Amino acid sequence: MLFQFLKPALFTLDSERAHRLSIAGLKTMPDGPKPKPGKLAIDVAGLRFPNPVGMAAGFDKDAEVPDAVLGLGFGFTEVGSITPLPQAGNPKPRLFRLVEDRAVINRMGFNNGGAEAALPRLQARKDKGGVVGINIGANKDAADRIADYATMTQIMAPLASYLAVNISSPNTPGLRALQDEASLTALLDAVIEARGDAGPPIFLKVAPDLTPADVDSIARIALDKQLGALIISNTTISRPSLKSHHVGETGGLSGAPLRSLALERLRDFRKATGGNIPLIGVGGIANAEDAWERVRAGASLVQLYSAMVYQGPGLAKSITRGLERLMKRDGFSAIAEAVGTE
Repeated sequence: MLFQFLKPALFTLDSERAHRLSIAGLKTMPDGPKPKPGKLAIDVAGLRFPNPVGMAAGFDKDAEVPDAVLGLGFGFTEVGSITPLPQAGNPKPRLFRLVEDRAVINRMGFNNGGAEAALPRLQARKDKGGVVGINIGANKDAADRIADYATMTQIMAPLASYLAVNISSPNTPGLRALQDEASLTALLDAVIEARGDAGPPIFLKVAPDLTPADVDSIARIALDKQLGALIISNTTISRPSLKSHHVGETGGLSGAPLRSLALERLRDFRKATGGNIPLIGVGGIANAEDAWERVRAGASLVQLYSAMVYQGPGLAKSITRGLERLMKRDGFSAIAEAVGTE
């Protein structure tokens, strides 16, 4: 109710400033209780998720409020993307609300304070519990981007529930080229070696703008490297029919217009992997029905971010309540039973 009251004022602000205010607000509030495992609990990659609804990377870029996010009812949160060195990102403005489309375009460019700044915050919260993934990236001007990912793996592995390797942002020139077969194999080999045998599971975040051949090769490599999960998907560079005057802005599109493309790509990866690797559905999820559709299509977990811009911080709890209702309606006693039953 408070968000709906404040929303008109927040929407008069530049999008990035409003986002910083939301982070600042969470930092001033006491952390709420973390969700406890119940009917929605699910095991993925050796981790116990109290519910399948997560906060996607991009909201808490510098790992400033992971426990406050979990206190909003999220079953897990993913901080980052974090790069080895601080990075200013692209020139402002670089974040745009497409209100008429319930969407967002961003060209942030991996802006973050770097590993050295995030490390003490992550160390300080290490014993607080909860599933906190760390999304790692490479610096824009890195001479060797694969080396950057290996460095980030060594630094963050001891503090992460899982590591998410982000090679699918459209806002770092050339980054998506790491999704091709030879580059991806070399990258994952370096990350796996840097992690060591006792490190956390490795998740790979891919783009929605992939050809069938891309899907098949990524699926094959993910299975071969025994990744913990695939995150499907990042933002899209495509532009479906949009109403907002911001339609011409460059960057990655997220929110409601991404829903059908992200769902299609999830189904593609479910088919390509034969259900032999967990999938995380992201893109255009705004309510329990959207989340349930992804689960039935093959997602063990889901993530959201853009929808919270429009619906506020109560969204995670709303979706988890709705998922329990939909599970009961369709005759499932556990969320895992519903995965891939579309």
